[in-house]
Amino acid sequence: MRLNWFYIRGLLSSTLCGVLLAASSPSRADGDVSDQAKEAQNPIANLISVPLQNNTNLNVGPERGTLNVLNVQPIIPVSLGQDWSVITRTIVPVISESPLSPEGSRINGIGDTLFSAFLSPRTSRGWIWGLGPAIQVPTHSNTVLGNNNWGLGPTFVVLHLEAGSPWVYGVLVNNVWSIKGSRFARAYDNGLMLPFVNYNLGHGTYLVSAPIITVNWTTAGSQQWTVPLGEGSARLCTGARCR
Repeated sequence: MRLNWFYIRGLLSSTLCGVLLAASSPSRADGDVSDQAKEAQNPIANLISVPLQNNTNLNVGPERGTLNVLNVQPIIPVSLGQDWSVITRTIVPVISESPLSPEGSRINGIGDTLFSAFLSPRTSRGWIWGLGPAIQVPTHSNTVLGNNNWGLGPTFVVLHLEAGSPWVYGVLVNNVWSIKGSRFARAYDNGLMLPFVNYNLGHGTYLVSAPIITVNWTTAGSQQWTVPLGEGSARLCTGARCR
């Protein structure tokens, strides 16, 4: 299995979580904002949040243009009693893609939505895990930005979050296979690995590295893998204002 070294060198992913809008209970809102920021960095936290992650990819496509993807990722937990929760995580990509030919123009719109539901123990410290199904929904606004087939596969996340430590780190993995819905759409078999390492600076601000590593198992040779490199910063906002 070979990596696509061209993209490792030439693809810069500017991972900017930017503004994180968190809606929490009154008791949680009265707590320390640094602890809230760490909990909001947990992709399967028992907390309603809307992370925004912007990825800018350079030297993409035949024209070596720029691909920008803003992922809007609402996270909504559902309690299953005192010990377990189901956390739903929806990723809606807003895409701006460079022209595919010298005569073409940029393509802007919505890509396909990825919905995940994680079954997870109700714990907010130490090693935290969750697993469940991932469903790809063909919501693209342009045929270039998605696939007309639905997709289904497993997803898993594990992370470490400890009280008193500024570090939050872990990895989220999924693989989605296409389910035939359109005989005109190509089949796909796509994997994703999202390692994340966050360092909290206090007062709701933190540094983040979260490259979205993807693999297309139906592509031959060195074109299978895309491995971006990047880092950024983020800040927690509660309600209508940032702390």
